[in-house]
Amino acid sequence: MPDIIQLLPDSVANQIAAGEVVQRPASVVKELIENALDAGADEIIVHVKDAGRTLIQVTDNGCGMSPTDARMAFERHATSKIREANDLFAIRTMGFRGEALASIAAIADVELRTKRMEDETGTYLHINATNVITQEPAGCAEGSSIQVKNLFFNVPARRKFLRSSSTELKHIINEIQRVAIPNPDIAIALYHNNAPVYELPKANLRKRLMALFGKNIGQSLVPVESATSLVTLSGFVGQPRFARKTMGEQFFFVNRRYMRHPYFHKAVMQAYEKLLPPDAFPAYFIFLEIDPASIDINVHPTKTEIKFEDDRAIWQILYAAVRESLGKHSVVPSIDFDQEGSIDIPMPAKAGAFIPVPEIAVDPAYNPFNETASAPFRAQPETTPLERNNLRNWQQMYGGLESSRLEFDKTPDEEEPAVFTAPDFQFSGKKALQLKQRYILTPVKSGVMVIDQKRAQERILYEKFLEVLKTEAVASQQLLFPHTFELNPADATLLKEIIPDLAALGFDLREFGKETFIVSGVPGALDSAEPSEIVEKLLEEFKNSPVDARVRAREQIAASLAKASAINYGTELHNEEMDHLIDQLFACSSPNYSPDGKPAIAIVPLEDIEKYFGK
Repeated sequence: MPDIIQLLPDSVANQIAAGEVVQRPASVVKELIENALDAGADEIIVHVKDAGRTLIQVTDNGCGMSPTDARMAFERHATSKIREANDLFAIRTMGFRGEALASIAAIADVELRTKRMEDETGTYLHINATNVITQEPAGCAEGSSIQVKNLFFNVPARRKFLRSSSTELKHIINEIQRVAIPNPDIAIALYHNNAPVYELPKANLRKRLMALFGKNIGQSLVPVESATSLVTLSGFVGQPRFARKTMGEQFFFVNRRYMRHPYFHKAVMQAYEKLLPPDAFPAYFIFLEIDPASIDINVHPTKTEIKFEDDRAIWQILYAAVRESLGKHSVVPSIDFDQEGSIDIPMPAKAGAFIPVPEIAVDPAYNPFNETASAPFRAQPETTPLERNNLRNWQQMYGGLESSRLEFDKTPDEEEPAVFTAPDFQFSGKKALQLKQRYILTPVKSGVMVIDQKRAQERILYEKFLEVLKTEAVASQQLLFPHTFELNPADATLLKEIIPDLAALGFDLREFGKETFIVSGVPGALDSAEPSEIVEKLLEEFKNSPVDARVRAREQIAASLAKASAINYGTELHNEEMDHLIDQLFACSSPNYSPDGKPAIAIVPLEDIEKYFGK
């Protein structure tokens, strides 16, 4: 039997390595920007076309490379950062110029122009699928400019599974944010199809965050700082009143490198305990500076998951620092000792000083049974007209007691059939009962079923509206006064991508400036809702769930329509209405939950009811 184990060719090995490093166009942007940072650049310009499918170009003004280094950078296991294994435990740089470039060049057409400050001419290098096509001297600016064209052209399976342009652009924007936040001293620009998305000048951290996430975030940020022998912590956390229903503005950085860490996220969320509703998430931008020897950044190929030697201690430090920051800036409620009505404690007298005995003024001639008696030292409280009327007609407060005597006070001749007519309950023909004008109770085989009437109708209307949006053209209702709103650059770019999808759903939406939009029409049933809130919520859900924009838009609009149209708590339902609501609810595909996933039905088991009676 012949030998079957063989060494892979370099071209195949590079393609396999690229599958770990380059998952989508955003991965290329991340690697190239990190290489530019390590090259000492303070100005980075990123151009992408078709969300990176056609072109990704990253230009920097860093140190550049010599002709030999430019060629070696595309070889496997070639790097300028590591000389021995111990260097892995002292990594403070971002990219490893060489390893990522070899993976990128294996699945794309790459052109590099680079020049060092001391060289008279630069170097032009053209590599296609690992094959060097051209290497020659060329005139170019100092620094490096690398173009990645036709990504995954030789791996059609990977290219086929790329998402829509708006989704891929969202991932590119996320990578730009993760690099721009910890490096406010570096100017970064992002252009998509030659249209600017970000043009970030050098600034301090607060201004950089405002440029990335909008001007409104500036007023919500509270600084947080803590310095210990284990870790130095700094950054900003958001005030609870500015918390959002969806995640997206939560960032951890370790030695200026972005990371995900659910354990530390719990520490921050616990610091906001009792300050936030359970479905709200505060913004935070927290930077940890720690000895590289106490962390391991090579847990994940993208280096976004990091292990800590003593994560429990850092958890406690993080929790205490955030809690202290919220307290310092009067976010956590505190006791106010300066409020009116506080006790005035006199200062102690000098030793030997005479302290008079407190005296109480008493009128020995006062007669408490004489209402006309004068008592100048007694403050007579003022009475309102309503109180005076109650005093004059106090007998009427006990009217009707004879007609409402309890049943056991009646004589046998007075007994009548028992009828339960408490105002909080209403019976229907299906043995359904309305409780507190909020819940519907009905018996089932295993006990009592409790239905939340508002959530139940939201589910009914949601499925009805969703079916209409899928099958019919949605009419647009023109607004009497068009609504104008402003978005941050990233959200504005995403909204431009899905405007055609929103138009098909009945939104009359167009640009009204660089990052300003105007809504002139909405789907017919949304006239009572706030258009900008619906659009912003749609963008948040779209950013955090990689689904088709039109499908997500339909679901969001249907949910908004259902919430706007459902009955409110406190509405009394007649027998027929309760019966109809129950029938419609159980005709739904998912009757147990409202459109936002909250339970609409609960069953109280018969065993639990019997416990109250000691059975």
